[in-house]
Amino acid sequence: MTPTSELQKPIIKTELPGPKGREIIAADARYVTPSYPRPDYKLVAEKGYGVWIEDADENVFLDCNAGVAVCSTGHCHPEIVEAITKQTQTLIHMCGTDYYYRQMPDLGKKLNEICPIDGDTKTHFANSGAEAVETALKLAMSHTKRQKFISFFGSFHGRTLGALSLTSSKKAQRSGFGRQALDVVHVPFPKCFQCPFNLGKCDDGSCCLGSIDWIENRLFNTTTPPEEVAGIVVEAVQGEGGYVPAPPEFLREIRRVCDEHGIMMIVDEVQSGMGRTGKMFAIEHSGVKPDIMCIAKGIGSGLPIGACVARADIMDWHKGAHASTFGGNPVCIASALKTIELLERELIENAQVVGDYLKQGLEKLKDKYECIGDVRGLGMMIGVEFVENKTTNKSAPELRDRIEMACFNRGLIILGCGASTIRWSPPLILTKENVDVALEIFDAAIADSI
Repeated sequence: MTPTSELQKPIIKTELPGPKGREIIAADARYVTPSYPRPDYKLVAEKGYGVWIEDADENVFLDCNAGVAVCSTGHCHPEIVEAITKQTQTLIHMCGTDYYYRQMPDLGKKLNEICPIDGDTKTHFANSGAEAVETALKLAMSHTKRQKFISFFGSFHGRTLGALSLTSSKKAQRSGFGRQALDVVHVPFPKCFQCPFNLGKCDDGSCCLGSIDWIENRLFNTTTPPEEVAGIVVEAVQGEGGYVPAPPEFLREIRRVCDEHGIMMIVDEVQSGMGRTGKMFAIEHSGVKPDIMCIAKGIGSGLPIGACVARADIMDWHKGAHASTFGGNPVCIASALKTIELLERELIENAQVVGDYLKQGLEKLKDKYECIGDVRGLGMMIGVEFVENKTTNKSAPELRDRIEMACFNRGLIILGCGASTIRWSPPLILTKENVDVALEIFDAAIADSI
């Protein structure tokens, strides 16, 4: 099947998964690691076009997950495919850590233009978000000559051992791997819907800033002297932790604390960056400028590329300090440059406009259902948190999982995160017409699951 103007709704022809899909799942069980955190529903993707995914049995799904916020320009965008194809015809790989080619400085220059960092920047190229985070950790340690880090509960920064020391969104990610590889202490994240300090928002609606108080008046005075902290690592919007935007005033205070103590402010934009929130980077909503940024996922429209961007005076480490054989691959960079072009041309604006439309529709469902406790987010990065009731706001993970499955059976691809949240991270090409279809399915799925 190919995309047509007539395709407006999902098409489910078989039981899910279908017979061909079940064969692939059986082979996967035999030959592929069981460690992947797949959801209860079983999607066997065969083709992707625009906002649609076709499985091995020709069932067609409306994709509101985008490969976990990766396919920012939609599946197989023709301009992305053209850019990738053209690059494969001249140079596929030459190892930019040993040799030179124009694509690396081309993308580095573009990142210097778009990243909200004071002054000139330099970029280290990687293959994933976790690798970009590992780069940021090593860079902060190299620059500050310090070894401690501060991270936040609910955070996800990757599963490699250094990044895993920061990550704290689920027990399964850490279970069985012993002590942390790095000296990291975790602080409650300012999730105002379920305030970890039981203070709630201030009278003016701002964050209580309990997390800042915890850092300055508890950690700095006990286990974690500020002069030993290399970096504070924070997501501008927590991803795996439940699609929780960091309050702007909280981010501004993190910036102040870092400035006062010579600490690197490291912002993880792996999931929230590249236009997803209606700005190129989510941190821009706060006006805060970090020292180091980690980028991946949506920058490559599906190709594996990550980047750690830092102030040029910070990325001053010695030759051989850090490198990557495949980082900055020419084909991946071609996709990234075309992705940024598409974002700047139209998709950032679309993420804001259609994202607002989606959020308004979800808020109407919140008014309709007692089980929806919170709708939050920016642009096309929206979390819907399910609760037992709106009096206690106690998380309802089993209900969330039933709704996730009910959506799949109706042809809508969404994915859970946090304790009981469903994340909406569709391709940034999503239209209001697509939103109407998705909301109709979501509404029916909730009604049949409660």
